[in-house]
Amino acid sequence: MIKDLYGIVAKVKEAGPRRVVVAQAEEEGVLLALAEAIREDIAQGILVGDLEKIRVICGRNHIKPDSFTVIDSDNGYDSALRCCQLIREGKAEIMMKGTVPTKDFMRAILDKEQGLATGGLLSHVAVFELKNYPKLLLITDAAVNIAPSLLEKVQILENAVEVAHSLGIETPRVGCVAPVEFVNPEKMPSTVEAACLTMMNRRGQIRGCIVDGPLALDNIISKEAASTKGIESEIPGEADIILVPEIESGNILYKSLTIFAGAKCASILVGARAPVVLTSRSDSHETKLMSIALAAVSVK
Repeated sequence: MIKDLYGIVAKVKEAGPRRVVVAQAEEEGVLLALAEAIREDIAQGILVGDLEKIRVICGRNHIKPDSFTVIDSDNGYDSALRCCQLIREGKAEIMMKGTVPTKDFMRAILDKEQGLATGGLLSHVAVFELKNYPKLLLITDAAVNIAPSLLEKVQILENAVEVAHSLGIETPRVGCVAPVEFVNPEKMPSTVEAACLTMMNRRGQIRGCIVDGPLALDNIISKEAASTKGIESEIPGEADIILVPEIESGNILYKSLTIFAGAKCASILVGARAPVVLTSRSDSHETKLMSIALAAVSVK
């Protein structure tokens, strides 16, 4: 089992490099990360974007332009559609965002005729390496689905389980986080949905994992905290995945781990025809590189 983010890079190296296509690729941080991924032999790069701007960025950073295949395009939405086309044609396996606005990037991916939509739900999976946790921890969904329904949470959970499987976690343990451990239908509907997901898992409707909830965050992470509260579960201290109830709590947890705890992170969007790397320009170079690696190991 992979225990740190660089273990993901090692796993990709065993399988060989994956082809990454970047929409509106004239973004310095993305090009630096992709160039390093190429040097690490985990990726090959196809850039769709403004050729002259790409050359300038490459020159400024001593990147050899011939490291990439470049397709000239000066329109963000068109470049994103072109990336989708390359994936549909089997010429690329991972799609990555450059400077194209997120709304145009997502609109292209979700286009039913030209995009990467499969009919399933697209969701965000983040993988964290924490100093005080013994293994990688996945969190979903902190970026895409705002207030998912119960059935949407089933798909979000299943998407995360697939990513866990790709990391070599055979039976990932999933904690459905909530403010409390008991079901409160009137005041806390998230507790009801967590209990439903737990029962669906126990009855075989959600497979390939062990699910329990509702559980407060301390009881997911700490065996001691769970024991103090008299909670008997396979999840405390052993969780591989945390399923958050909605985007607000997910976003706060995600940023708290990176900012306050100094956690290392990689993240991708899953549920489309191919893994999608959608990093922020404020994300670190390491986050971008590790997100490419995570996407590469998630290619089916």
